[in-house]
Amino acid sequence: MKEQEKISVYPSRHVSMARYAKALAHPARIRIMSILSSQSCCYSSNIADEFPIALSTLSQHLKELKSAGLIQGTIEPPRIKYCINQKNWEEAKDLMREFFEWYDR
Repeated sequence: MKEQEKISVYPSRHVSMARYAKALAHPARIRIMSILSSQSCCYSSNIADEFPIALSTLSQHLKELKSAGLIQGTIEPPRIKYCINQKNWEEAKDLMREFFEWYDR
């Protein structure tokens, strides 16, 4: 069975929830989201100033968060400005809340 066929047997809400959870499954990404939540937007170099990881590592974490749709980036050469994708962040919070409420039943 192809990967796409395997995914299609799951409700789309579960697939979205898993995508967001995977993107947040690293402490550096949690920290990045925390930094971005305290301001409207931020350049990657400013994020790098907030905690000691290599720029290449930071770039990979930003890529994961962006790929999941939790953040968005605007290229302003030679820098990229990042901010939280509010629509997807609200969806992620709703899905996680739903998951934990379901678990507590």
